[in-house]
Amino acid sequence: MFTEVLKAEYVDGYLVRLWHSHLSWGVHRVKLVLPLLVAIVCLLGSDCRACTSAVVSGKVTPDGRPLLWKNRDTDFMYNHMAYVKGERYDFVANVNSANFPQRKEAWMGTNSAGFALMNTQSYNLVEIKPGEERGEANGRVIYRALELCATVKEFCHFLDTLSKPSYIEANFGVIDAYGGAAMFEVDYHGYVMYDANNPKDAPYGYIARTNFSFAGKVNGGSGYVRYMEADRVLMKASAMEGITPRLIFDSLSRSFRNGILEVDLRDGSHNRPKASGWFVDQDFIPRHSTSCSIVVQGVKPGEKPELTTLWTLLGYPPTGVVVPLWVKDNLPAMVSYDKELKASPMSHASLELAEKRVFAYRQGMGTSKYLHWEALWNLQGTGLMQQIAPVEDALFRLALPVIEGWRQKGSIDRKELEQLYRQLEQQTDKYRSGE
Repeated sequence: MFTEVLKAEYVDGYLVRLWHSHLSWGVHRVKLVLPLLVAIVCLLGSDCRACTSAVVSGKVTPDGRPLLWKNRDTDFMYNHMAYVKGERYDFVANVNSANFPQRKEAWMGTNSAGFALMNTQSYNLVEIKPGEERGEANGRVIYRALELCATVKEFCHFLDTLSKPSYIEANFGVIDAYGGAAMFEVDYHGYVMYDANNPKDAPYGYIARTNFSFAGKVNGGSGYVRYMEADRVLMKASAMEGITPRLIFDSLSRSFRNGILEVDLRDGSHNRPKASGWFVDQDFIPRHSTSCSIVVQGVKPGEKPELTTLWTLLGYPPTGVVVPLWVKDNLPAMVSYDKELKASPMSHASLELAEKRVFAYRQGMGTSKYLHWEALWNLQGTGLMQQIAPVEDALFRLALPVIEGWRQKGSIDRKELEQLYRQLEQQTDKYRSGE
């Protein structure tokens, strides 16, 4: 049940469509013209940029619920959240608006069994051969596992039963409704599992990953500076059982600290009148290529899986707001695909703000590296992050009491869910309209 063949159609040398049958996992491969390889990487939509992530045991969260976080970096900036009726389980996942549902790929999500999964591309597990795309199966694995798996143990079996080579190269973070929390470093032929509940694997109760794997080539891959910052924040918070979704969004998804440079832009020293208000976008956790940030808050053992919450921030995290979602019927319009926008309204609004105000210098190639920090945060309190913060505070004030009520009752009330989504939509309408 866990295995399938992935076949492909090629048009003018490009791999443009994949589908599956129920035989064994594999990929139909043809020789590709070398000059097309870079273009193909972008076309295929592999999560090939600079993601930052963590899996957190319920042992170090204040409420005992595990967490799974990912800041997603990609060439496919416009995203939406999709509700999928899966083969075994329904699920909600972050997908590329440009090629979904034609391509059955997902980049983070959770299903009706309370199983949640995400990946970060690793760059030091496999020596790529000419004509291969790095981690070409990663997104398909997430999609397929979300519709088939309920536990960390079942995900192990899923990986075990894929025929090899699997064409996977990734760090996969997983939580489930039974308290399971683990990170898998997966290559073409096998994997190494790190258990966030095991002090030998995770002495501080969490496992962070960026774009390298501990089981891979030493000092290979990328993302070491971002990893060090994520580890610094999580280690301090774990000591006080203080790792929460809000801490992750505030201190990681929107972090502007670079440990190598010993710079934290929020100290004001790079704002006017002390400096120009501009800085280079280099090795901060949120980047010009960041398309979303999501925290899946799991359930405590014994709670219904339907209470698993996807705290979802679509778009560039510093210019977006967080809304909660559940695998319960359909999703609200604010996070769903909009035909006119060709993305979700939340994704479109955040990315428009980022392009017009934050990465606004466009004089020649490579100018997206310049970050207009003064527009995001300033000493006058008028930066985009400072204006958006009260909107997000209002969203949390709306959602948290309702969520706590469901936890007390043991299940989600459908009418209350519909009402909450309407209220959240009204608040985000104000954000999107600039009120």
